[in-house]
Amino acid sequence: MADIGFQISGTNITTATIVPDKTLQRQVNPRVRSATFGDGYIQRIADGLNSLNEVFTVNLTNKPKATADDIIKFFEDKKAVTSFSFTFPDENSSSTDSSGNKVTTIKVVCANWSLMYSSSDHYTIMATFNRVYEP
Repeated sequence: MADIGFQISGTNITTATIVPDKTLQRQVNPRVRSATFGDGYIQRIADGLNSLNEVFTVNLTNKPKATADDIIKFFEDKKAVTSFSFTFPDENSSSTDSSGNKVTTIKVVCANWSLMYSSSDHYTIMATFNRVYEP
């Protein structure tokens, strides 16, 4: 299995690698500037160097209560301001994980999350990660 997911750690949080469900969704919205001319011609250009807005929808289903609490605490501590690394499968990448699977690692912020109580000791978390372009 690919080394995908993200690492959580911090005050009162158990250090762990969190692997999202296989329903991981990646949505890409290119930013484009365009100019329309009188004869119907449209000229387009990418808006900036990093013109791809990438949003990942991450599902973490039926996590034990302690793990879910740590994940939520990690998101709360980051406050959608501090980025963290997120690794996802990418067959077009030149990078590989420890098993030789092709992966890409990017910086993201968790823009929003929700917690659903599945049972008394298992929770489901849905989160949205926005890619950020920073070192």
